[in-house]
Parts: sequence; C-alpha cells; structure tokens
Amino acid sequence: MLELLTAIDDFIWGPPLLILLIGTGIMLTIRLKFLQVTKLPMALGLIFTARNKGSGDIDSFKALCTALAATVGTGNIVGVATAVHAGGPGAIFWMWVAAFVGMATKYAEGCLAVKYRTVDDNGEVSGGPMYYIQNGLGEKYKPLAFLFAFFGVLVAFFGIGTFAQVNAIVDITKLTTSIPVEYTAAILTVLVAAVTLGGLQSIAKTASKVVPAMAAIYVIATGVFLIMFADRIPGAIEQIIESAFTGTAAQGGFLGATVMLAMRSGVARGVFSNESGLGSAPIVAAAAKTKWPAEQGLISMTGTFIDTIIICTMTGLILVVSGTWTGTVNGAALTNEAFLMAFPDYGGIILCVGLVLFAFTTILGWNYYGERCVEYLVGVKGILPYRLIFIALVGCGAFIKLEVIWVLADIVNGLMAIPNLIALIGLSTVVVKETKEYYDYLQNRNRLLKVVQK
Repeated sequence: MLELLTAIDDFIWGPPLLILLIGTGIMLTIRLKFLQVTKLPMALGLIFTARNKGSGDIDSFKALCTALAATVGTGNIVGVATAVHAGGPGAIFWMWVAAFVGMATKYAEGCLAVKYRTVDDNGEVSGGPMYYIQNGLGEKYKPLAFLFAFFGVLVAFFGIGTFAQVNAIVDITKLTTSIPVEYTAAILTVLVAAVTLGGLQSIAKTASKVVPAMAAIYVIATGVFLIMFADRIPGAIEQIIESAFTGTAAQGGFLGATVMLAMRSGVARGVFSNESGLGSAPIVAAAAKTKWPAEQGLISMTGTFIDTIIICTMTGLILVVSGTWTGTVNGAALTNEAFLMAFPDYGGIILCVGLVLFAFTTILGWNYYGERCVEYLVGVKGILPYRLIFIALVGCGAFIKLEVIWVLADIVNGLMAIPNLIALIGLSTVVVKETKEYYDYLQNRNRLLKVVQK
C-alpha cells in the first residue's frame, strides 16, 4: 500500500507540478512588481489597522487568524523535520524559495477570493478557488471548480485537515507525557466537536485567541534555543545553502539526498505548511469584511511570511544547529530531540504544548475549508453530515502510520493545487487590475488627507 501511494506521490510531485507551482509564483511576482518585498511593511500593518468595512462575516484579523490556524500546524514542526530528514538541510532553502514566490501567490488568492465571493442559502459568505474559477474564468470551467472542491474535501478528510494533525498530537503527547493514544484521541475528538459544530464564528473566535498565543510561545522557545547556540548559526546557514545546490552526503543515520530530492521535499513540505498555491486560505479570506480585494490579498500574504519565513525557518535552524537531523528518528520525535539538547528538563513539554496547539487549530481551520467545499458541491444540506464525518475521522487519525499519512497528504495537496494554479494564471490580469485600483485609491485618500490637514 505504501509503495503504491509513494509511486503516485512521486508522479504528482514530479517536475511538472513543481514548475507550475514555482512558475506561477514567479509570474505573479513579476506582474505584481515584487509586492511581497515592496508592500510587506504595509501588509503587516494592515493586520491591525484594516478598516473592516464592507460585506463579510468576520473581520480581517480573524480571517487571517483562521487561515493561520490552518497553516501554522504540524507542517511547521513535523513537516520541516520530515523535509530535512528526507532531503537534508538543502530542503530548507527550497522552502524559502517556495515561500518567497508563494507570498505573491497567496496575495493573488486572497484578492480573487474577495472579488468573486458569493452568499450561500444560509446567508453566509462563500468564496475561494471554486468560485473564482467558475465566476472569473467562466461557466465552461465549472468542472475545474468541481475538481478543486472535491479534492478540497479529500484534503480536509485525509490530508492536512485530520490525519496528519491528529497523528502528531498523539505522538508528541505519548512521547512527552505517556498519555495513552486512546485517551488523547477521545479528548481531541470531543474538543473538535465542541468548536466545529458552532461554525465559522466559533472557529474564528477560538483561532483569534489561540493563534497569537501559540505562535508567541513557539517563537520565544526556538529563539532562546538559537541564542544558546548562536555560534553555530552561520555554519548552519552555509550548510543549508550549499546542500540546496550540491545535495547532501550520507552521514550518521541519514542516507544522503540529491538536489532534486532536497528541492522536492522543501517545496512539497513548504506548500503543506504555508499552503500558498493550494487554494485553501482564500476560502476564509473571502469571509473578511473588506471593500477592497487587494487589501485582503495583502493581509493574506502575511500568512506565508509568518508561517514559513519566520516559524519554519526557526524550526529548520534548530534541527541543523543541533545536528539531530543526521539521526534515525523522524517527525515530532526529531524536533523533540533537538529541543531536549537546549532544555533537557522541560524541552519536551514546550514542544508538546506548541505542537498540540498548532495541530488543534489546524484541524479547526480545515474543518471550515472542507465545509465550504462541500457547500459548493452539494449545497448547505451537506454541511452537518460533513461535520459529523470530519469529527469521526479525527477520532480515527490517531491509529494510522506516519509514513502513510504524509504520503497521502502530499498526494491530495498536489491534486488540490492544480486547478487553483490554472485559475491564478488565467486571472492574473484581474489581480493586476484590482491591485492598481487599490493603489490609486490609497494615493487619492492620502492626497485628500494632506489637503484636509492644511
């Protein structure tokens, strides 16, 4: 079974998808004049200063937190570890590349999500790639929108949404606290049910409280680690860059990796972590209260920056600095081993708390993504059955092997990304137009403010 899934995974994540993913990001970066560099300070400021006027279900901050809840998860801890374990330190460099161009991709996704959003039969905002494919590219592309939504449900059920997160939670709790898998799975299932049955408002409210706290805890802990081993950081960065272009020789328990394997591991795990190009984040971005599609695009773009450029980089550095990546352990156990080097007495607890919060909020975010995909496919009548199936799968995820989970997640991620990337290429002119209109609006507003002040 694992061999078959691995063969499918290798085919899907071969050169064509990598070229499509990175190529789309490069094309958008050029057409948007490197806005991920020039407009990043403004985008970070908008997280807290967006006016939140216009139609929508939640404010921009909650939309970002819900998106971050879904993206800042096991990919930042377990995903980085599995990428480095498979592709060596060079995989981190390719994560950076994917994240840099992915910021432009994420901007375009958020922009189009608001531009083409609709309202469902329950009066709730619906948006995302299935809507900008159908309403932006035209009705003849509806089969492509259907495929995206179908694969989106599969990712929620069997990919990022459930199995990968649950498995990480039970692994780390068993490793650090010796709590039996069955107990962890039962408690987690009850907690997920309590939040997700309340819908978007309940998920967004929980995410806006938990996400900032969990990110702060993890960043502070990894920051302290890196300060303790600051003398090793320059060597680690040099190793990351060198390995990206020369491959990594076998050492310790590490079997060695080619440049292609490093690139594939870094890009695939980077997409798993920040979801740029996957098409998931625009589903919740569509629900943000804003008049300007470009404004929400900028806010969405910060998600990739926070997720990969900051959090994944910190995880990657502690793995390379500690040298634990050359061992035989993988996943959460690998990151745990690194933490124990700096914090022998309580490193495992720090990682356990961080990983449990990361994974739990990702489950919540993906519950909403899958729900919107189901609503597109069968209407609002499918929402409750979907939620019940999702909760049941959370309970099952604790008992599936790690290797199968990550291969399965990679496969459905790749399938979900393809229709979305095609739409982003086809609608890139719309994104450029919306961006120009927003810039013109800001210039006129600033000019008016200067006149009033005089």
